[in-house]
Amino acid sequence: MFRFRKQQHLVNLALQGGGAHGAFTWGVLDHLLEDGRLDFEGISGTSAGAMNAVVMVHGLLTGGRAGAREALAKFWTAVAHGSPFDVATTSNGNGVTLNPMARLMLQWTHYFSPSQFNPYDINKLRDIVTAQVDFERLRSASPVKLYVAATNANSGKLKLFRRDEISADAVLASACLPTMFRAVEIDGEPYWDGGYAANPAVFPLFYDCKSRDIVLVLLTPLKHRETPHGAQEIQERILELAFNATFLREMRMFAHLRDYVSRSGWPVGRFERSIRATRFHLVEAEELMQELPAETKLAANLGFFEMLRDRGRDAAKAWLAEHGADVGKRSSVDLSALFY
Repeated sequence: MFRFRKQQHLVNLALQGGGAHGAFTWGVLDHLLEDGRLDFEGISGTSAGAMNAVVMVHGLLTGGRAGAREALAKFWTAVAHGSPFDVATTSNGNGVTLNPMARLMLQWTHYFSPSQFNPYDINKLRDIVTAQVDFERLRSASPVKLYVAATNANSGKLKLFRRDEISADAVLASACLPTMFRAVEIDGEPYWDGGYAANPAVFPLFYDCKSRDIVLVLLTPLKHRETPHGAQEIQERILELAFNATFLREMRMFAHLRDYVSRSGWPVGRFERSIRATRFHLVEAEELMQELPAETKLAANLGFFEMLRDRGRDAAKAWLAEHGADVGKRSSVDLSALFY
């Protein structure tokens, strides 16, 4: 069993979903694992963030840091080779777009239900995840507290699968886009993508973990440069806002509580002390994600993934260089400025 080495700091990770853009998070995790200054107590993930979390922790369990890096690389390579969607690089630097056939297939999802479009419920991700992760072993011996978010399709309520509940179905439910795949049924309840209810859920890292440092790895820009005007762009923005709304609301609450506690006089209780002690950090890809068309969240191409991985590694390296010394001492982001 993998055991934590004595490192400078123990942190929690909150990994946002974003489909293929989750390869950026692969890069962030790859550099943090390679750097070795941080260990991980809890990881909360949604959709691609959940897959990154589960694959990484299983790698830690079976092969330590090197095993986790290898597992992430193996997973994203398998996704690239197993998806029918491909991307073609254009002449605009990082600009990429789906090929015409893939775009046509995505348009069909607006007119056909998953049972019509995909009658045999084929999901290559299931084959990849079940081939690479021993979920029984992960549930019994995970070295990290895991939280995977899914959305109950009939109530809209958040379902948070914890370490002893993690399964292939839970991970697939967290990434189940309802226009492309049938709801994943678990214990008689149907689940869709966790992004509708939490992207990702931050509260379990606050309540269940002793570490007071929470590192947010975000794939959706907190603010866009331009207002969409075209019909397709408006639909894409609506979907993005829907996926991000619960996260923004949760972070606004944390910001409000921190400001309230900071203004309160003594004495303060256990909850207030925990709020005051919690430190937030942010690794994001705002400029990169502003450049990428929203449709590339559904793309799969190894070269594209590797570009995102490299940008994620660069972002993690830059964050550690600028804010590594803040971990364990102070927040490196102003929650009020970001989320009010």
